[in-house]
Amino acid sequence: MALLETASPAVAPSGGPDLPQVRRLVTELPGPRSAAILARKADAVPAGVGHTVPVAAVAAGGGVVVDADGNSFIDLGSGIAVTTVGNAHPKIAAAVAAQAAQFTHTCFMISPYESYIEVAEALNRLTPGDFAKKSALFNSGAEAVENAIKIARKHTGRQAVVAFDHGYHGRTNLTMALTAKSMPYKSGFGPFAPEVYRAPMSYPYRDGLSGADAAARAILQIEKQIGADNLAALVIEPIQGEGGFIVPADGFLPALVEWCRANGVVFIADEVQTGFARTGHMFASEIFGIEPDLITTAKGIAGGLPLAAVTGRAEIMDASHAGGLGGTYGGNPIACAAALAAIDIFENDGVIERAQQIGSILGDRLRAIQATDPRIGDVRGHGAMIAAEFVDAATGAPDAALTAAVAKAAIAEGVIVLTCGTYGNVIRFLPPLSIGDELLNEGIDIVAAALAAA
Repeated sequence: MALLETASPAVAPSGGPDLPQVRRLVTELPGPRSAAILARKADAVPAGVGHTVPVAAVAAGGGVVVDADGNSFIDLGSGIAVTTVGNAHPKIAAAVAAQAAQFTHTCFMISPYESYIEVAEALNRLTPGDFAKKSALFNSGAEAVENAIKIARKHTGRQAVVAFDHGYHGRTNLTMALTAKSMPYKSGFGPFAPEVYRAPMSYPYRDGLSGADAAARAILQIEKQIGADNLAALVIEPIQGEGGFIVPADGFLPALVEWCRANGVVFIADEVQTGFARTGHMFASEIFGIEPDLITTAKGIAGGLPLAAVTGRAEIMDASHAGGLGGTYGGNPIACAAALAAIDIFENDGVIERAQQIGSILGDRLRAIQATDPRIGDVRGHGAMIAAEFVDAATGAPDAALTAAVAKAAIAEGVIVLTCGTYGNVIRFLPPLSIGDELLNEGIDIVAAALAAA
């Protein structure tokens, strides 16, 4: 690693968009302060709670994350698509501070408050579908998915649920059952929830099928192995996240929606990672022209605070008996204040258009690299949710070792990138929409150099 500067500041910088937007390496990684903090982590935190970047963060904003030693990293991960509007955004910070000074908790199920209702009204308005909707708020994406399935089962009186190959839906017992990948999410943690089944996903790069043919294959398997009369819900990410940013072929999702409508099955779109401008649309379902019965959201909804939601058709959302939905912290007032500020940013500050611009830069740059390096088998995604799939140049087989080496080398040079994919051979690019073009291109340059050197 070539150090870009020689001195480490003695005082940690403040965060937010005023943070200097530079890549800066002043120590080996981890530096002494980060190393000391990580040693404490090893003593105090279970080994199962891992980390990707070997540093301790102290500030973030714009397109950078700064560690305890003053190293500044280009952020191409957004905390896994959470800080979409940018870390410590002034509007969100102000909303959080104001709400924290007013009250921090009453439990919405005990003493309701207006901000929860305002978030629900905004979600009902913004999510696809010109029909009456209602929303319930929770804490995490997994909790939202689990509640969506509870609602679907109550509405239909059926038990079976179908998820898809390569899908990721969370780490709770039910959502582990829905999640496809064993390591590290499921291995050794069973037994899992029953009545969960898996169908084949449309994966154009690897299956070569049209959307219609891929849907027909999935539907045939569902009908023969489960039976439509037993199926409460089908849950799918419109663009798969942890599974490798797999974009289904055109026609795949509409065919599944049509089949669900014909058979009284609740279609659940898991938009935890794809929602809120990430794909260059408010929701990825819009890309494919579908109107889900239920949509689950989290991650980017509240600018970094824990909040999640299930939004859907009013008659389905109303299926549960009183008291059947909720949770002590669901729709916490501070998180709701942050969400209202974030939604204002999404609607009025041009971030959807910025996601489209970022997607064009990422896509064009990565496809240019792909044209000269056959180890990039596929470049795919929408908006600021783009991925490169790494393969053996001779066989096209997934190359997880190359992927890990490129990611490790990029991080060592001050660029935060995340890997994903069922086969561990995908690097996903999820920059905050507050990142500047210069910083974004520098980050891509570093990844390209890491690939060339691998």
